[in-house]
Amino acid sequence: MINFLRDYPGELAALSAALIWAVASVIYTGVGRQLSPLVLNLVKGLIAIVLLIATLLLTGNLFPTVDSRSLALLLLSGAVGIGFGDTAYFGALNCIGPRRTLVLESLAPPLAAVLALIFLQEQLPSTGWVGIVLTVFGVTWVVLERSREASTPAVLTLRGIVLGLLAAGGQAGGAVMSRAALAGTDINPLWSTFIRLVGGIVILVIWLGVQRQSMRVLKPLRSRRLLMVVAGTAFFSTYLGIWLQQLSLKYAPAGVAQSLSATSPLFVIPIAVIFAGDKVSVRAVLGVLVAIAGVWLLFNR
Repeated sequence: MINFLRDYPGELAALSAALIWAVASVIYTGVGRQLSPLVLNLVKGLIAIVLLIATLLLTGNLFPTVDSRSLALLLLSGAVGIGFGDTAYFGALNCIGPRRTLVLESLAPPLAAVLALIFLQEQLPSTGWVGIVLTVFGVTWVVLERSREASTPAVLTLRGIVLGLLAAGGQAGGAVMSRAALAGTDINPLWSTFIRLVGGIVILVIWLGVQRQSMRVLKPLRSRRLLMVVAGTAFFSTYLGIWLQQLSLKYAPAGVAQSLSATSPLFVIPIAVIFAGDKVSVRAVLGVLVAIAGVWLLFNR
């Protein structure tokens, strides 16, 4: 077991992040009805930054020596992946629901693998590509089978599809930039998480300023219950989740890390069974098995 943890730290971190994001996606779908995507993204990011600063101060790693190239890549990664990507993701959730949004998000892993091949010359063996395809196919099959959202107006559907595609592109681009900054360096993934969030928050603040949003957009947070839900979910999904994602990108190729991180829908199934009493169909089980086969190939590429 110890050898397994040592041999596959990136892959295990990606799967752990997927589990956390599975739970968070269920919670954020409800929270998104009360807060706009931009505000929700900003608030959860600010909460996570406070937690990261406290952690980095305790560990004495708040001001490490990092070259300007890696710093710029991490800031840009946060602006693209968190600032634009996450906001587009929350917008897609509001327009077309979580399951159809997750179908579009499944485009992120192969896109990340292709971008890493082009810009980082990161080669994957044939089994790695087969693993990515199987994982994405299995996840997509499960999500499509479980898609039962109410009919959506055409305008919202089109907007949701565009936002979902932007989210997938943002996640893939941000992942590749993080991989470029972290691979082969001694940068602490916890610190890189902090820098990525800073980059994302800067973009969100500018975005709010351009839109000239008033403080009224924060009015729902006067509810102590809502604030506690957002804070708790931010701790797990942003503080822990992005940290685990950075670990995965440091120790595993971008396409592999992104594919394993995208397995959240597989974890949603048992959550739905346990807490909502949903029934699992044969097709859903087969889809999970296909995705697990893909995961196995990614561990044994």
